[in-house]
Amino acid sequence: MKKIFKKFQVKDFVFLAVLSAAMTLCGGITMPLVMHTTVFGLRNMAAAPIYSIFVAIGLMKVRKPGALTIIGLFSGAPLIFFSTVMFFNNFVSAIIAELIMLLIFRGYQKKVSVFVTTGIYMPFSLPISVLFSLWLNGQSYAQLTANPKISVLTSIGTIILAFLGAAIGMKIAAELQKAGKLKPYGEDDNA
Repeated sequence: MKKIFKKFQVKDFVFLAVLSAAMTLCGGITMPLVMHTTVFGLRNMAAAPIYSIFVAIGLMKVRKPGALTIIGLFSGAPLIFFSTVMFFNNFVSAIIAELIMLLIFRGYQKKVSVFVTTGIYMPFSLPISVLFSLWLNGQSYAQLTANPKISVLTSIGTIILAFLGAAIGMKIAAELQKAGKLKPYGEDDNA
């Protein structure tokens, strides 16, 4: 039987932490544009391509189950100071996406598992947004679904942009691997 879970090394944590910081900073570029909106899913849609690009690169480097959860934790931790919902969006959606990856693919060995896991990461933040908005903000379900057509469009847009970002991120990772700057499968000559 093939071993699914692999040990994380310090360099894995460092790489994922730096990547998460860059992802959070770049994702923050979109926030002034959507910060005050009440349209459900618009914030998720704005962040989806940026987050997916960085997550794809991270998972192409550190192909170990738990890597996305670490990215979700590291990227969500600074966001907890702005909004508790943003932390839970990042962290819980990472856990759910990785659980689905483990059930279907049993690891990140195949590129399709990286692509699918990256693509579903941000869309899973949509239902989490609903749950935590109801729980923490006291909003009613009617307030969240005031414009169902817009909510459906932003949800579809989030899915499309997340998978588009995943494809772009995997292309960037492949080019970095060809250039020898991103060792494929998390391999390192020094290890």
